[in-house]
Amino acid sequence: MLQTRIIKPADNAYVYPLLVKRLLMSGSRYEKTREIVYRDRIRYSYATFNERVARLANVLTQAGVKAGDTVAVMDWDSHRYLECMFAIPMIGAVLHTINIRLSPDQILYTMNHAEDRFVLVNSEFLPIYQAIGNQLTTVEKTLLLTDGTDHSVDLPNLVGEYETLLAAASPTYDFPDFDENSVATTFYTTGTTGNPKGVYFTHRQLVLHTLSMASTIGALDSIRLMGTDDVYMPITPMFHVHAWGVPYVATMLGVKQVYPGRYEPDMLCRLIREEKVTFSHCVPTILQMVMNAPTAQGHDFGGLKMIIGGSALNRALYETAKARGIQLTAAYGMSETCPLISVAHLNEELLAGSEDERTTYRIKAGVPVPLVEAAIMDAAGQFQPVDGESQGELVLRAPWLTLGYFNEAQKSEELWEHGWLHTGDVATLDGMGFIDIRDRIKDVIKTGGEWISSLELEDLISRHPAVKEVAVVGVPDPQWGERPFALVVVRDNQALDAKALKEHLKPFVEQGHINKWAIPSQIALVTEIPKTSVGKLDKKRIRVDIAQWQAAGSTFLSAL
Repeated sequence: MLQTRIIKPADNAYVYPLLVKRLLMSGSRYEKTREIVYRDRIRYSYATFNERVARLANVLTQAGVKAGDTVAVMDWDSHRYLECMFAIPMIGAVLHTINIRLSPDQILYTMNHAEDRFVLVNSEFLPIYQAIGNQLTTVEKTLLLTDGTDHSVDLPNLVGEYETLLAAASPTYDFPDFDENSVATTFYTTGTTGNPKGVYFTHRQLVLHTLSMASTIGALDSIRLMGTDDVYMPITPMFHVHAWGVPYVATMLGVKQVYPGRYEPDMLCRLIREEKVTFSHCVPTILQMVMNAPTAQGHDFGGLKMIIGGSALNRALYETAKARGIQLTAAYGMSETCPLISVAHLNEELLAGSEDERTTYRIKAGVPVPLVEAAIMDAAGQFQPVDGESQGELVLRAPWLTLGYFNEAQKSEELWEHGWLHTGDVATLDGMGFIDIRDRIKDVIKTGGEWISSLELEDLISRHPAVKEVAVVGVPDPQWGERPFALVVVRDNQALDAKALKEHLKPFVEQGHINKWAIPSQIALVTEIPKTSVGKLDKKRIRVDIAQWQAAGSTFLSAL
């Protein structure tokens, strides 16, 4: 072992733990009068926010929450959720952000698996909560969250209503120091098979992730996204990887924050306009929803900067958003990575290139952010060359990656095989450090001995002017193993068939972007493409739907 020099600190030196409370202390230090806004209902200052966090800590403590307990939240994106993101871990408890878009059975599974003891539930979710209540094995007490005035609900062991309890609580709380490696948050990520898996993050991990994200989105000039004078609103659910961790950054910097509650396109557009939102983040499908909202028509989004993640950012969406005044920046991460791993930073060489070349790199997964190591690994655990061509699985190391799945020892070992976190994504790395995600391992289409990237094919198809939305999957083929199958949503007053799509893709074959086998032989025109609970293309569901259509003898548009 390497012999390094370690100096013993003074006996009375303060060993500073990296705790979530350190992030809270900063915001009001910089901007005490900046606002935190909830829809068109509530606004208050950072000074009031700090008081409310202390009041919530007192409410929870008096209700019996102890360090190490898991406290679950079922709410829309709100000021209350932001308060929970701080108060719960700051008293040493674990925040479980429940994915409210899962099925009731899956919600029940995650709550029992996480061993939730206390639940804060929005009145809108009471039907689900009451339906599974008698099957919850560890829950002891419930707090009611509501935007209305009717607090007369029938809940076992109801402590009370959130605002009423906060109003009666002390506005001060002496938040203790404890081990920075204590678990702060947990939530569940859904896979292609089996039950959802619980990922978890410590205080230390959240603080380091926050510092790295702040330096990335605030200091890299080619993607300058958020500083102290910006106005922030998430359009990524707070139950999903802490709204990508940005609320912690915004609070640390004292940025004005706007929380939209339930995602309603017209309300989102209204808040962007009236609160002068300048920074947000979401998946591609949600951005399309916002831009297509009736209140968005004719609106100039100039000055709005957005991170796009969760799914690949294609060129057509990038250019459409740019024409509406929105600056998009691609980024990459996943539930297990807290989530930020890379962002599309353009160096001097790329900035000096053509607009087309800059766009090509702005929509890639990007360059690893500070403190992240990335590599490409083959199935045998051997590293692949960093040449922009050699493909393999993207593997990662960073100080904020989840260290395993909660109570899932075997899956945790698989996640960290060879000492690197395995993403399940096929990618390349080039000499400038750019990660280029080619596909999910399970979504790569294998046809006639060739591998086809469904993501690349979706990007090229999306460039057809009639295509509003597209998803590509591989379907079984007796001759070729698999063939690409495309689901397409066509724009209003537009027409498309498989032959026209084939003609559209031919130039990309001639230019060497794809091989001829990548052209889908069949397409299905649909009004909607299935999405996951966080707005990603649900390719598992799509494959099932296609198989059922084929079994039923449905006919599809064919280019053959």
